[in-house]
Amino acid sequence: MRLVNRMKAMWGVTLLAAVAGCSGQKAAPAAPPPREVEVVTLTPREVRDTGEYLGSLLSRQSVTVLPQVAGYVRKIHVRPGDKVEAGAPLIEVDSREGTAALDSAQAQLSSTQVNLELARRTLERTEALYKEGLASAQELEQGRAQVEAAEAAARSSAAQVTQRQVQLQYHLVRAPFAGTVGEVLVRLGDYVGLATPLTSVAQADVLEVSVSVPSPRARSMKPDTALEILDSEGKVLLTSNVFYIAPQADPRTQLVEVKAAFRNTVGLRPSELVRARLVYSARDALQIPALAVVRQSGQAFALVVHEKDGATVVERRPITLGALGEMAYVVEKGLQPGDQIAVSSLQALRDGMAVKPKQANVPSAPTGSSPPRASGNGGGAVGGSR
Repeated sequence: MRLVNRMKAMWGVTLLAAVAGCSGQKAAPAAPPPREVEVVTLTPREVRDTGEYLGSLLSRQSVTVLPQVAGYVRKIHVRPGDKVEAGAPLIEVDSREGTAALDSAQAQLSSTQVNLELARRTLERTEALYKEGLASAQELEQGRAQVEAAEAAARSSAAQVTQRQVQLQYHLVRAPFAGTVGEVLVRLGDYVGLATPLTSVAQADVLEVSVSVPSPRARSMKPDTALEILDSEGKVLLTSNVFYIAPQADPRTQLVEVKAAFRNTVGLRPSELVRARLVYSARDALQIPALAVVRQSGQAFALVVHEKDGATVVERRPITLGALGEMAYVVEKGLQPGDQIAVSSLQALRDGMAVKPKQANVPSAPTGSSPPRASGNGGGAVGGSR
């Protein structure tokens, strides 16, 4: 009986303690501090509508050197790769036959000049005798005719000498303009004819780049459209303007040839293939980092940080994106200049959530790189021959 009473007393004490614990008020848990997020402030920047293609470099002055006379190669003055000035000697063809012909022509000229001098003196004596009545009119006319014939023979001989001198100059093949010598295709002692290639000379100081663009793109181009030559990493090496747009498309490929000329200051070579980028247009537009775009059911959203009711909160705002550039999308609709966009902790942010914004350190574009590209068609990436 005592044991039962003791157990009842213990249960009573326990019950009173439980009731006392339930009646006390607990302190409410403290609200978590706002999450710190990195933000970027949107400002309009230049967006370019571009296309990247494969271009071929052409020399504006390039020629295959041919001889103007036939004969044996007597001397080679240059080696492949030599830089030559206009008129510099390249290859000498045996000129002994031409020299002998010139000597013969000069001797003939001397003979005709002697005959001419004799005919003139004879005419002078005949005229003196004619005045004294000791020579007939027929003899006077014959003297004048002999002088005219001798003068004609002298002129013909002089022309022969000039012709031989010009032909003798052809035996020494010279550079038609300043440039770089290509492969020398002949050797000493080779017999060459008028159609035998000797070497080539190309000027690489000024080059042309030729690219083929789709017909729809060519229709919107202007003669001053900018063209950029890129290196393997996409950095701009040279910039020029288009000076030629083909009036007709290639019937097989339906591509239109476009050309631009530039001064070669980076050591490019004729016939080299390069990356070429055409800048069709440029405009100012807002751009949002690609990693700051949240997608759901095909709709793009941006997490905009702004002030609301005295607090800094996140707003999930639908946006319309344009083309994707190197690291950012063009924003067509949904955002305004000055909007702050969250770029960190995107998965943890909710609409209306309080945050503590911190300006993000956005790395600047490397020197020589181009701004993000836009195709202007409300979507895909840009460039490439299609």
